Amino acid sequence: MECVFGMVGKGFAIVVADTSAVHGILVHKTNEEKIMKLDSHKLIAASGEGGDRVQFSEYIHKNVALYQFRNGIPLTTSAAANFTRAELAAALRKNPYAVNILLAGYDNHTGPSLYYIDYLATLHKVDKAAFGYASYLSLSMMDTHYHAGMSLQEAIDLVDKCITEIRSRLVVAPPNFVIKIVDQHGARECAWRQSLPSASPTFC
Repeated sequence: MECVFGMVGKGFAIVVADTSAVHGILVHKTNEEKIMKLDSHKLIAASGEGGDRVQFSEYIHKNVALYQFRNGIPLTTSAAANFTRAELAAALRKNPYAVNILLAGYDNHTGPSLYYIDYLATLHKVDKAAFGYASYLSLSMMDTHYHAGMSLQEAIDLVDKCITEIRSRLVVAPPNFVIKIVDQHGARECAWRQSLPSASPTFC
């Protein structure tokens, strides 16, 4: 019952993931990190089989860091997305990874961007996207409420609507979610208001 979704707003990109590690009918843990910080201005959110998801995310993270170490400059978000797609495509006919990815980042010249990469190595630059069972609910909410140039507060409100819809309608809803934002100031984690003791949010 994985839930991973994201969107692009005015000057930022936001990605959300549940924190449950599930196998069949068993929940192994509820604090799994599914959004990895590739560098100061890039995030990779992955869903899929646990081993593939962790291994492939770490592989991309280490190679992005290696490129920056060797060349002295970081990859752009577009370059990181294309590298990720190429690695999935190379593995597709050997030992494919059962992993779907949302890659978000911020570049000084192009601003925020979000890339959709599925397990078949399909790559698209998108404004909003979702993977997992949550996509049935979060995509419909985003289709209704999303618009280009959303402010950060509008995006946070929409994320809250999506999570509330998931928790109220999904048969087995994840108990916890992680929200991360990347903008000109870098990548950071935000708190979801309903996971806090107080009713008011403390977003970034």
